[in-house]
Amino acid sequence: MTTLDILERLIAFPTVSRDPNRELIAYARDLLAAHGIESQIIATPDGRKANLFATIGPTDKPGVMLSGHTDVVPVEGQAWSSDPFRLRVTDGRAYGRGAADMKGFVASMLALAGRAAGRTLATPLHLALSHDEEVGCVGVRSLIERLETAPIRPLMCIVGEPTLLRIATGHKGKLAARATCCGVEGHSALAPKALNAIHLACDFVGVLREHQDRIAEEGTRDPDYEVPFTTLHAGVIAGGTALNIVPNRCTVDFEIRNIAEDDASQILDRLMDDAARLVQRSRGAFPEADIAFEVVNTYPGLATPSDAPIVAFVRRLIEDPSTFKVAFGTEGGLFDGRLSIPTIICGPGSMDQGHKPDEYIALDQLAACDRMMDRLLDQLAP
Repeated sequence: MTTLDILERLIAFPTVSRDPNRELIAYARDLLAAHGIESQIIATPDGRKANLFATIGPTDKPGVMLSGHTDVVPVEGQAWSSDPFRLRVTDGRAYGRGAADMKGFVASMLALAGRAAGRTLATPLHLALSHDEEVGCVGVRSLIERLETAPIRPLMCIVGEPTLLRIATGHKGKLAARATCCGVEGHSALAPKALNAIHLACDFVGVLREHQDRIAEEGTRDPDYEVPFTTLHAGVIAGGTALNIVPNRCTVDFEIRNIAEDDASQILDRLMDDAARLVQRSRGAFPEADIAFEVVNTYPGLATPSDAPIVAFVRRLIEDPSTFKVAFGTEGGLFDGRLSIPTIICGPGSMDQGHKPDEYIALDQLAACDRMMDRLLDQLAP
């Protein structure tokens, strides 16, 4: 099967992160099995989702791992011009949810597996498919736990997120947290006698913005990033039940995306200190006042040196030798940080098309990715 044929099948699986991915994983397993390739399936405890790991070639030595995620972001509220879960090919583009992020790469790696099965590999090829990447690189962690206890780990890893087939050597880390702001409820006609939790939450968001402004003006910078400094962002605020009730609870979901030189936990500590000072202002009249923090998810950044052997290796596979860093996170930081597997990010398409209506990948990018895969195969089977 061609890469485009496989991509058509992959797009048809509506693997939004909140939904199962088992049908897609079963398809990939069967496709590999048809070439005599055995897969390890690592399922979640409830069985709704799974990762896949497969090795082609010798099993007594480390090889090159290709990693891709199988989940996609939702389509609700987006104005698609065609069914997002049915591949549409026109004007040199393949449209569908996940075409760029990142089923195009997954299709190319599965097509490569068929070609690799017919060659004698001196160095093994590892294939890794994960779930729930879009919600914080959650699913890949069980695969990492499996690899931690494996007798042999991959020698290096290529994460195929869309980079227009340029080598990305790094991305920021991420800490996602929730601030729960506690006030005192009351009738809105007597609002000054209550403590409005939404107002307290807004005060905290003000603190968040002050920290962001300070970092942007005075913090460490990494010019390889489009936004060259650590960013703080409030994404969701939830509180209140009725207009005539002063709310006693409000939550703020926020994130810290840190460059390698900044420690996200230290930034969080400073935010918590300032939040405690905010609360202290109200504690005399309202002892119940509080802002409590919970870290919801975190993953490390990736900072592979530009002169690392993996960079030189991948440069032999692609047409553009330049390197850069991407704004979005990947499982690459976990592979590098937890398993010490040198990792870069390189895949077809552009994230400019990701997460949008009428997401697409250019057909010439798919073809270039297939050429990269063929060069990789030649390196593994000299």
